[in-house]
Amino acid sequence: MFDGWVCAFLLVLSWSVEVIDASAGDADPSYRGCVAQCQQTGCVGQRCFPNCKFSSDGEFSDRPWYMQQGPLYLQWKKWDCQCDCRYYCMVDREKERESQNLGTVKYHGKWPFRRLYGMQEPASVAFSALNLAMHFHGWVSFFILIYYKLPLKDGKKAYYEYAGLWHIYGLLSLNSWFWSGVFHSRDVDLTEKLDYSSAVVLLGYSLILAILRTFSVRDEATRVMVAAPFIAFVTTHVMYINFYLLDYGWNMIVCVVMAVAQLSMWAVWAGCSKHPSRWKLLFVVFSGGLAMLLEIYDFPPYHGLFDAHAIWHATTIPLTYIWWSFIRDDAVFRTSNLVKKAK
Repeated sequence: MFDGWVCAFLLVLSWSVEVIDASAGDADPSYRGCVAQCQQTGCVGQRCFPNCKFSSDGEFSDRPWYMQQGPLYLQWKKWDCQCDCRYYCMVDREKERESQNLGTVKYHGKWPFRRLYGMQEPASVAFSALNLAMHFHGWVSFFILIYYKLPLKDGKKAYYEYAGLWHIYGLLSLNSWFWSGVFHSRDVDLTEKLDYSSAVVLLGYSLILAILRTFSVRDEATRVMVAAPFIAFVTTHVMYINFYLLDYGWNMIVCVVMAVAQLSMWAVWAGCSKHPSRWKLLFVVFSGGLAMLLEIYDFPPYHGLFDAHAIWHATTIPLTYIWWSFIRDDAVFRTSNLVKKAK
């Protein structure tokens, strides 16, 4: 649930960035002139870029970073000519604006971030990695609890009926946060689609899991009947945005509907049930909602690193810990009840 909500808001935010691509910064004539001159000369002031190559007749022939010579892991730190021109023109223009006591503005829909080790948004990358680590810790601790601390049926099968479902959730969460980090590191068409696709898959699966757990669906045949239409829809949607058209508006609608549906189910279930750890679930729901205010109150990155979006990423780290704590508590609670009935 928690990650599905997070991913939905990330996708909405990404959509809003795309549709307002023409920002105040890139509309500035000084910035535009700097970029145009750089693409003619390959230099911004005294800085010249080796990736700005020209053919024998003097024509500009830029090549994407992934088509440069050398190993991919080294090319990942490098940028193509257009990106270098835009970045350093942005840096110079922001210094000019600061000297004129003018505020920071966005360029191509994004705040001016300071590159670090070749990463486009280093703080968001770091916090995505920490979220991934927190999910890994949560998933491993859940695995150890299920198979090494709680009693097992016939010594090998877990009593907890949702154990396999949460294992899949853990793997999908790891995949989603991995691609989130990659996307924040290098925003290109490929990383964007991988980030979007993994987030949509996690959202769809989280909705299925919310339905199965809140409605206590235990029968395997019923689970398949419930999950089948959602799996078919998510698969079709992922293929649509990858191979036909990445429609940001439609993608936003799909993600928001799935996120709101599962959020509502968990909130109502937590309020109505007598689960001993329901307060953890309610805390995650309402704290996550308050953390969303950081995205509404958008502000420029502090020292070119920490913007509202990056700080919001940071707030999800402790909430992820509490979320997995609830999952473990649910496993203990259900196992205890089932063992008593078995006796």
